Amino acid sequence: MKKLSLLVCVAAFISFSSFALDRTKIADSVQNVTPLLNGQVAPKATLLNVEGDPVSLKALTMDKPTILVFYRGGWCPYCNRQLAGLKDIEGQLDKLGYQILAISPETPAQLQAQKLQTKFTVKLYSDAELQAIGGFGIGYYVENEQRNKMKTKWDIVLNSEKSSGTAVLPAPAVFILDQKGVVKFNYVNPDTKTRISPELLYQAAKLSL
Repeated sequence: MKKLSLLVCVAAFISFSSFALDRTKIADSVQNVTPLLNGQVAPKATLLNVEGDPVSLKALTMDKPTILVFYRGGWCPYCNRQLAGLKDIEGQLDKLGYQILAISPETPAQLQAQKLQTKFTVKLYSDAELQAIGGFGIGYYVENEQRNKMKTKWDIVLNSEKSSGTAVLPAPAVFILDQKGVVKFNYVNPDTKTRISPELLYQAAKLSL
């Protein structure tokens, strides 16, 4: 419980330090993202499922409390490890009444390939238009040098913001929402290699009911 208390304090510090900032603006770096605060309402956003069909975030979350996991893409080993680790607590979360949704800026085709390769148990959704990523205040621009390196070295193609043509990624984040879309808990870490552990996420989910 000491670890959970520390986690909540860290999340609160990140949130309160960004209180006066525009959370919908794409940040210039992952260190400067301004995530939604606990008590605020999730933005209106339309996502795409793996088949490419549109669905509103509100429709997805109105029937049961939801754990939203924002991840960078199937190419990210830290993200894949996080999603795979959710299997350890999926049954416990289901007993609490939760569903788990994972959102990335990748296209439905990329998600389909990822789903087939990894057999994730969570539901994957595409936010290629960056509506949810921007609305939750966790989007940040990727410098062209880094974008080109990822493409050249690893053949990773990042999604771009239409207005600027600049690549955008989400800071790895977890939000717990109630059926009204109110944020009950958030965890956002600017260290893109760090994720909340399944155990701590489960404890946060219990406390958020």
